Amino acid sequence: MAGSITSDRPHAAEERRGGPLIVTEDMDLLDDLLRLCAAAGAEPDVHHSLPERKGGWEDPPLVLVGDDAAGRCRGAARRRGVLLVGRDQDDPEVWRRAVEIGADCVLRLPDAESWLVDRIADVAEGVGRQALTVGVIGGRGGAGASTLATALAVTAARGGQRTMLVDGDPLGGGLDVLLGGEHVEGRRWPDFAASKGRVAGGALEESLPALHALRVLSWDRGDSVVIPPEAMRSVLAAARRRGGIVVVDLPRRVDEGVAEALAQLDLGLLVVPGELRAVAAANRVASAVGMVLPDLRAVVRGPYAPGLDEQWVADALGLPLAGELPVEPGLPLAQSGGEPPGASGRGPLAKFCAAFWERALAGEGVA
Repeated sequence: MAGSITSDRPHAAEERRGGPLIVTEDMDLLDDLLRLCAAAGAEPDVHHSLPERKGGWEDPPLVLVGDDAAGRCRGAARRRGVLLVGRDQDDPEVWRRAVEIGADCVLRLPDAESWLVDRIADVAEGVGRQALTVGVIGGRGGAGASTLATALAVTAARGGQRTMLVDGDPLGGGLDVLLGGEHVEGRRWPDFAASKGRVAGGALEESLPALHALRVLSWDRGDSVVIPPEAMRSVLAAARRRGGIVVVDLPRRVDEGVAEALAQLDLGLLVVPGELRAVAAANRVASAVGMVLPDLRAVVRGPYAPGLDEQWVADALGLPLAGELPVEPGLPLAQSGGEPPGASGRGPLAKFCAAFWERALAGEGVA
């Protein structure tokens, strides 16, 4: 492989941890906070005053103190993640009470509800650094982008990474088919077409088919569904919050939904066969993709037309060379026998994927 592909993201986010602590005697406020916790997928611990058990105040990832309970929380140990929550928009004393309990900020409902749901969901999911997210795009039809995307995901999962494979091309036939899991139960893209706002990362992961130690979001066998930009943004953001690796197979056209996906990638791989017509087609794809994705690299696939090699193709496209995929004669036969691309761990494709992840995950302590 050529070039340097590194990331400062760790290999996985923390597992789901406990919900927030709520301290209030205001029953109307408590009802609102319980409703927001439910929307965020969190189970809170509720007290009317400071918890008496050891660590009851210090251990929760987030503390929501009702304005009515601020006085009862004076003297508590100073810590991060304390929020003072109430409804009175015009109380000038609220900031004094916030300082007395060491609150990070003051929230007023209902105005802050959306922000608070996101904050509760973050701590409930144990959100750390986001997943390393790689997109794969064909320079022309039949370039092998879906095959490479699947092989990258299978290789990452085999290496112990939490991995999600996202099929962003409704006309591609479905990546679950490449994985031999078209009949495996789980949610597909049409189930998420109406998604807006925040999607819980844990719930997304658990709802998808589990195939070859990874999760895959693909298409059903019905009519194709257009994924609105809002849904693409919400679903990919949820996938990234789970940490580890996210691989996205993308079509060559760049519509609003694809642009949302491109905006969330750390890097993109443009798969280009070593022939002049493919280079000409890939040049148009690279121009469109490059308007959204700054880090796009060429993966060149043999065999080559006379006078061409991988570096010539990358230079002609004005892209860094991510590597070369030599011809692998036995790949179609293995796929027809139900073996996903890269599953054997042998052959040029599997070796390319292993080398790619070794570079991409360098410095992250990945075994």
